[in-house]
Amino acid sequence: MLYIATVHYRSPRWVEIQTSRLRRHIAVEHEIWTSLERIDPAFGSHFDRVLEQRGSHAGKLNHLASEISLVARDEDLLMFIDGDAFPIADPMPLIERGLATAPLTAIRRSENAGEPQPHPSFAVTNVGTWRSLPGDWTAGYTWRGAHREPNSDVGGNLLRRLEGTGTPWTPILRTNRADLDPLYFAIYGDAIYHHGAGFRAGELSPAHRSAMPRPLPVPRAAPVRLVRNVLNRLRWRRWEASTRRHHVRESARMYERIAAGGDDWLGELR
Repeated sequence: MLYIATVHYRSPRWVEIQTSRLRRHIAVEHEIWTSLERIDPAFGSHFDRVLEQRGSHAGKLNHLASEISLVARDEDLLMFIDGDAFPIADPMPLIERGLATAPLTAIRRSENAGEPQPHPSFAVTNVGTWRSLPGDWTAGYTWRGAHREPNSDVGGNLLRRLEGTGTPWTPILRTNRADLDPLYFAIYGDAIYHHGAGFRAGELSPAHRSAMPRPLPVPRAAPVRLVRNVLNRLRWRRWEASTRRHHVRESARMYERIAAGGDDWLGELR
């Protein structure tokens, strides 16, 4: 049995897109569990189980997993998938290859300033492994980010649990042939699409910020340095606003193509 845990928040726009493709591409027996905070309960008809939840995204995933663990067997599979992610092909061969070498397989967004942790946009293990670790999607554990400063994100504590217990995992990497964005609109393992920031368009990641304008040279004269600092801030703000607008436009355009049905939109990424 495969149990699928996914979270939708505020907007129902991905519900039918995701659930229809999960059922189209996954032939093994499965149940889809979710929470629909600030979403019309009528959308619950697309899922097998809907839980009432509040709190962070990671906390909701942890709660879904704990509830699934109450009814599932150790050997049952547990899939985590973001609300704006879905399979574009049968994911079971990808899952079987990953779990043949390690008890957990998950997307690793190494394109995002080298993030090292498993990411819940798509991750699969068995219920017994999740119980025994125990699994935890919250942030906390840190690594060196883009500017060598401590960074953490969702999946950080899971990475530490894996390291601390000597448990290996199989990363699933980005396989786009063409990139419309350095992080979003991604295909992983040739089987999973992750829109990225699908519930909050315009969010900039470390992958985006790595392309920020380089600062102007530091002049010797103190008054000129002040002017230089002001100019740098103005340049960065303009760049940030322009990049956010671009992402909002691209996100809306790609969503409309996906929502129209069919798979022609995949041609832009392949």
